[in-house]
Amino acid sequence: MSIGLIEQQINQIQLQANQGNQLVTVQNLPENVQIVGIGTDAVVVKSDLLPQYAWKVFAPQRIEKKNMEYEVYRRLGASPFFATCYSQGENFLCLSYEEGPTLYQCLEEGIVIPRQVIMDVEHARRYARSRGLNPRDIHLKNVLLQNGRAKLIDVSEYLKPGNDRRWQYLVEGYEHFYPLIRGKKIPTWMIEMVKNAYYSQVSEQFSVVDFCQRFIQLLGLKSK
Repeated sequence: MSIGLIEQQINQIQLQANQGNQLVTVQNLPENVQIVGIGTDAVVVKSDLLPQYAWKVFAPQRIEKKNMEYEVYRRLGASPFFATCYSQGENFLCLSYEEGPTLYQCLEEGIVIPRQVIMDVEHARRYARSRGLNPRDIHLKNVLLQNGRAKLIDVSEYLKPGNDRRWQYLVEGYEHFYPLIRGKKIPTWMIEMVKNAYYSQVSEQFSVVDFCQRFIQLLGLKSK
């Protein structure tokens, strides 16, 4: 099957954006198309007929974000740190399908996150800045582990100003806290609890070390 025929199916996908930063609602999904990720603006799908591609399909209310993300990929060009954007349609981007667990899944499954991943993301951020972009909104679900290296996905906020410090805080947590849980499976409910606590407490005075100390006892671990 050609990519054009699959994109005809992609155009049949119907989405509804929701208020309150909630995930989009998928109202129609054609046969032979599988969801691989759902966000607040779009859904990412693939087809077994052309497994090397993925399509990010945006809700009608979020088409402007599709245009912004396409511009980000245009500026990034070819880079080993990011997915490739091959083309755009009225409401979708055609991307390279990237395999591998997210860092979030690594924590859930006890997969060791090597230091090389941290180094790769730092290189990726420098590269993005060299292309006139502002790499932000980099978190556990936006970084894949591929053969010991990092691949960044979801570049939708790279045109926004400001520093959300999300990646910097994760690096601090990796340095101070990750050695205590390295290779251990962390329950999803606990990851979500930590994430929600972070959102409720983060400020200019936020301390990663102090924050992490509160959860060490929950895991029955001893800090060094």
